[in-house]
Amino acid sequence: MDVKEDVQENIREPLMPIENILAHEDGGAGDRTNNKKVNPCMVYFSTPIAVCGSYAFGSCAGYSSPTQSAIREDIALSLAEYSVFGSILTFGAMIGAITSGPIANYVGRKGAMRVSSVFCVAGWLAIYFAEGVWPLDIGRLATGYGMGVFSYVVPVFIAEIAPKNLRGALTAANQLMICAGVSVAFIIGTVLTWRALALTGIIPCAILFLGLFFIPESPRWLAKTGKEKEFEAALQKLRGKDADITHEAAGIQDYIETLERLPKAGMLDLFQRRYLRSVTIGVGLMVFQQFGGINGICFYSSTIFESAGFSSSVGTIIYAILQVSISHRL
Repeated sequence: MDVKEDVQENIREPLMPIENILAHEDGGAGDRTNNKKVNPCMVYFSTPIAVCGSYAFGSCAGYSSPTQSAIREDIALSLAEYSVFGSILTFGAMIGAITSGPIANYVGRKGAMRVSSVFCVAGWLAIYFAEGVWPLDIGRLATGYGMGVFSYVVPVFIAEIAPKNLRGALTAANQLMICAGVSVAFIIGTVLTWRALALTGIIPCAILFLGLFFIPESPRWLAKTGKEKEFEAALQKLRGKDADITHEAAGIQDYIETLERLPKAGMLDLFQRRYLRSVTIGVGLMVFQQFGGINGICFYSSTIFESAGFSSSVGTIIYAILQVSISHRL
């Protein structure tokens, strides 16, 4: 009985003591000072620029559904070839998601978003100029890679620049803009040619790329990389020129130092007995979510409606409206 209780206690043991998390989360004392001079205008300005990446993510995901018939007719693709074109996006996204962490840690959150924008623009141009199956697939793979990087770095960037009281609402904009990107692609795809629709995917990437020159880098990343002056300047810009950032800056530095003192974890550490149940449940939920088939519906919704004897244009527009409405309520 004692051994069983000991195992259960080890399973519940956190990687970091809970008192440390509570003490350092959100800059420690900075959130308790009730600083009335904090002006989050720069946070409100930075978030719409960042979520252009989320919108670009949605544009990539929603592209293949309204364009299937037109692309197959213009380039003479078989159903199997178009299926590869549609689904290779997820393969690129998988590679992008795997590499997004190292990229964001090495070149910064803004740098990672720039890299992602470049991949997406290159991919859309490859699709626009494509006259055969290979340029289409390469372009789709490139947009998928950018989509995978966006899926990680955009919510991380927003969470790191936002104060605690705004963080939940602002990070929720990430999912809303993904759904908006999918839905707009569905709707305008019913009236635009497939090449013109590809060009519209460049617009959010261009806005994001240019907008990144006017917003600060994540203060937490700057602090983590030892850039003290840039860290304080970025935090001051985000909180307003009259805000006292002393306590929040000290809290962030203290939190990062605490993380640095923790033992470095490796992939194999996830398979320790104490964490095995949590890892199995967490990974299992993500795996089974994919088996729900939502990507297949998103990528080929127009064909699904057509096969069901329903107008593909009307069906995709209704689907697009419902998707945004439900996402907004969630």
